Amino acid sequence: MNIAQDCVVSFHYRLVDADGTVLEDSHAAQQPVAYLHGHSSMIPGLEREMAGKAAKDTLTVTLEQPYGPYRPERVQRVPIKHLATSETPVVGQPTVVNTAHGRQEVMVVKVGRFNVDVDSNHPYAGKTLTYEIEIQNVREATAEELDHQHAHGPGGHQH
Repeated sequence: MNIAQDCVVSFHYRLVDADGTVLEDSHAAQQPVAYLHGHSSMIPGLEREMAGKAAKDTLTVTLEQPYGPYRPERVQRVPIKHLATSETPVVGQPTVVNTAHGRQEVMVVKVGRFNVDVDSNHPYAGKTLTYEIEIQNVREATAEELDHQHAHGPGGHQH
């Protein structure tokens, strides 16, 4: 079966940046990633390149800024009291900020006495990324998966 609309696709991947640094590797978790093809649950460039492929196929896909451009204006100074945690913020670690639009995950870039500088860009924003993909399985989605608009894991409904 080839990957098409309403198929559940399971695959392993290795994500590498332009310098060759491995950023993510699904093999470490030992479980492949699963998604429902054609329902906007996958990076568009990856989904486009995977269409028509089948189980056991491998492919390498390089995408320019799949998470959008890096926006310097998304680095902001906020009062520490707006952090959603009582833990002391640490540079280079993610945290959550309470905003007027709800909670937002950010990366801590500088910690002061009363304020913290945070970056709300996606960690991979502005990067060229290469995905090395090994398709494990392709199957028709169940009625429940189509109704829920996402793939379910082995043995049933998992989030």
